[in-house]
Amino acid sequence: MADIEGEDNVDRELFRNMEKLRQLRIEHRDLDEVISRLSLDLHIDELQLKRLKKRKLGLKDQIARLESELIPDLNA
Repeated sequence: MADIEGEDNVDRELFRNMEKLRQLRIEHRDLDEVISRLSLDLHIDELQLKRLKKRKLGLKDQIARLESELIPDLNA
């Protein structure tokens, strides 16, 4: 019985991580679109643009970290 509960917890955790990954990818894509549009504006606030790019990089790092956790270790 404990094995089934353990598997169920693993499945729930996997689902949560997959959902989090999906949300991060959507936010990353949305930020990319905003940055592209703002870059075309001649009166762009450079500080705002830098903050958005920094946020986008942070999201990319989170995505990479989560993806590496979801991919099974081939050496195991």
